[in-house]
Amino acid sequence: MTDSTNTRFAMSLPQQVPDGAFDPDAFRAYVRRVEDLGFHSVWTREGTLSPIPALGPVEIMTYAAACTQRLRIGCAVFVSVLRNPLHLAKSLSTLDQLSRGRLEVGFGLGAREGLAPFGVPAEGVVSRFTEGIELMKACWRDPKITFDGRFYQVEATMEPKTFQKPHPPIWIGGHKPAAIARAVRYGDGFIGAGGATTAAFAEQVRTLREELEQAGRDPASFGVAKRVYVSVGAQGRIEEQLRRMYGSADVAVTGSPEECVNGLREVIEAGAGLVLLDPMADEPEQLELLAAEVLPELF
Repeated sequence: MTDSTNTRFAMSLPQQVPDGAFDPDAFRAYVRRVEDLGFHSVWTREGTLSPIPALGPVEIMTYAAACTQRLRIGCAVFVSVLRNPLHLAKSLSTLDQLSRGRLEVGFGLGAREGLAPFGVPAEGVVSRFTEGIELMKACWRDPKITFDGRFYQVEATMEPKTFQKPHPPIWIGGHKPAAIARAVRYGDGFIGAGGATTAAFAEQVRTLREELEQAGRDPASFGVAKRVYVSVGAQGRIEEQLRRMYGSADVAVTGSPEECVNGLREVIEAGAGLVLLDPMADEPEQLELLAAEVLPELF
């Protein structure tokens, strides 16, 4: 069981913005309020091709970093096989430098049916994914990059490195046992998807602990996180959207403040050391409700 007094909490960044509707002042006020309330971090996600209007992850993370001083900035997750790892490594090392070492990085495979528009073949996609992570680590760590892989061959130098040494914390997302094994092999932490129920996440954590033991890694130094779709009050506010996304709203924590406390406590007891709270909309209002009526009951 995880001790809730050691649990950290994060908020999602307001990323769903229709054309022409971005409000810089409101965004700035929101992220500064998250920082002032003592949250660990704010997180975005990647969704390049979607009917839902969403700002790009690197750009919104950079904007959030510029608006804050201490708040850590993350993405859960970059679908990294859709990007050239050299370009992504450069963008992320730049952001880590600009934020003075506040970057958290999440990588995931994404859906295979989403590969074709980007010219990425489905064959060998897992190898492409893991090789890309190894190449990015080399870019951030090695004075001279000497990389000879199946997909990438690089003899070059990339400067500057990331501000954090040897690189920012790397979270691997996913829900299948193979993804959990990849997190242990290539990452510093595992982040459970928002589309997983708390019961499914608890089973993933059990698998994760077995993998850590087999790999000889210290569980205390390996992060465990979970995105949680949450709505305090306003019954039905996010349920229909979740049904469209996942076919069920059972993945969310919703209801009265007491019901949300109980739901989040279950996530923590399942093993989450970092809980990423994602209200999906009305972020400023939900932030205040969570900070005032929910989170104090979890300490």
